[in-house]
Amino acid sequence: LIPVVISFAIGLGVLFGFEVLVGRVGYLAAAALGGVVLMAAGAVAGAVCVAAKWLLVGRIEDVEHPLWSSFVWRNEVCDAFVETVAAPWFARAATGTAALNTWLRAMGSHLGRGVWCETYWLPEADLVRLDDGATVNRGCVVQTHLFHDRIMSLDTVTLGAGATLGPHCVALPAASLGDGSTVGPASLVMRGDTVPPSSRWQGNPIAPVT
Repeated sequence: LIPVVISFAIGLGVLFGFEVLVGRVGYLAAAALGGVVLMAAGAVAGAVCVAAKWLLVGRIEDVEHPLWSSFVWRNEVCDAFVETVAAPWFARAATGTAALNTWLRAMGSHLGRGVWCETYWLPEADLVRLDDGATVNRGCVVQTHLFHDRIMSLDTVTLGAGATLGPHCVALPAASLGDGSTVGPASLVMRGDTVPPSSRWQGNPIAPVT
């Protein structure tokens, strides 16, 4: 409920901002300045999610938690903030930009120089490492947790320098892509998979491309 209320409040703030602009500078100037209003709303939404993440769960480690532990539910609240507040006001529009990279770093991810990231679906950002020049394409899910027998198991996902995760791929916990490797579109990198450097893989689950 709280993330929904905050998202609604940001929407009201945007409407109020446009109303003030129209009253002071007219419709045409308000339309020209509308991008500034929306960018400000996005900055607020992103900052709210960063604050919620660090207040609710802090730094996330690669450990296990029982399903009914408070961590699991606090983590779900963080995800609700991302999907309800950050996604509509900031993250969807910012995919593939330096702004998204900055936000992901603030959420705890390690992103090197020149990283291209077209997704905000990094459920536990602390556990994701994207080295220099790595690429995560649109629609990917970098999944860092799985549930089994009522246990939430968390582990890291790493993309080496220059590695590429193709569009609409899913990488499961403990997966690692070596430097310069490529995983083709709509592929599943299974839990614990290690993709060798400078190799090409594709499929569900992935297999070498020959």
